[in-house]
Amino acid sequence: MQVKLLVLNFNGRQLLATYLPSVVRAADAAGVYCTVGVIDNDSTDGSRQWLATNYPDVRVWHRPNRGLCSFNDVLAQIDSPVAVLLNNDIELDSDFVRRLIQPLQRSHTDYDPRCFMTAPLCWARHGRNCEGFKTAVRWRYGLVQATGRFEGHEPGIFEPGLTASAGAALAVDRQRFLELGGFDPLFLPGRIEDLDFAYRGYQAGYHARYVPQAICYHQGMATFGAVFGEEGCDALALRNTLLFQWKNLRTPRHRLYQVGGIAARVATDLARSLGGPPGQRWKFVRALAAAWAKRRELTEGPQPARDAVREQEFFQEFLPRRLAQAGAESVLFAARCSSRRASRHHTDDSTRVRWERALPQQV
Repeated sequence: MQVKLLVLNFNGRQLLATYLPSVVRAADAAGVYCTVGVIDNDSTDGSRQWLATNYPDVRVWHRPNRGLCSFNDVLAQIDSPVAVLLNNDIELDSDFVRRLIQPLQRSHTDYDPRCFMTAPLCWARHGRNCEGFKTAVRWRYGLVQATGRFEGHEPGIFEPGLTASAGAALAVDRQRFLELGGFDPLFLPGRIEDLDFAYRGYQAGYHARYVPQAICYHQGMATFGAVFGEEGCDALALRNTLLFQWKNLRTPRHRLYQVGGIAARVATDLARSLGGPPGQRWKFVRALAAAWAKRRELTEGPQPARDAVREQEFFQEFLPRRLAQAGAESVLFAARCSSRRASRHHTDDSTRVRWERALPQQV
């Protein structure tokens, strides 16, 4: 099997110098034919010249800056059955690729024929916090939130299972990625498009798997945050969450959540505008207006199969309390086992040791 490892870059020459060596090492240790490429979104900082000098064997695709949507064009051109999609601020463990692709690898015992995407265990680069990507979805005052940092998530960090979404690092079945339409340009310049893609996969009858044996480290917002700043990123997340809901959700219950939540958030904006700091005034109303201005684009991108049953199942499958309960039960099970044969959960020795060290605090 062939695997293509693709790094998305925009003005990230220093990030490539820091993190690309780990990507190349992981490709070399993949156990299958694996090559590395960089998709450069029209950088102006000399990224392409730096790559030509320092990594002449790494293929570079020069594309207009269309955020994650640049992956769409490149995956349509390559012929590798599996592609690993990375931000440019990700450091990989040496066996990251080998582990991450196993559910997508037809010759492997862990192959899952319904899997269209896999997500790794991701740690914050400069700290011990877990970023995910064992992701839950929940409603927060009328808006959908996808998060791997829900209450009670800790026991499930090292347990494989399904996930609602992924973020800065994931592997995809290339053909299914293309069939689903890839990332939707509706959400440009970015935020929430990964959740939209994963939701469309779920609606199509597939599922995404969380693979904690594949470990990476994420600096976080190294490119996007530098361009838009914290307030700009928050505004895009609010706007695109509304677009995600208007595009994908149809059941009466979810429509009711949205209407009630939007009304409550507008009222909160009104209260804050009376004396709050300028940056917080009408924050949600401005995002609502920006989303409304794009409403005509809602039918132009890749659309999900609108199955009300699958819609309800998606939110039930990835309830935070459900994932937390499953994680707690697995930790209790491991605590009762005196033999390493508990590794049938598919965690390797190094991961199992970290898990067992966490048990006294988790049980």
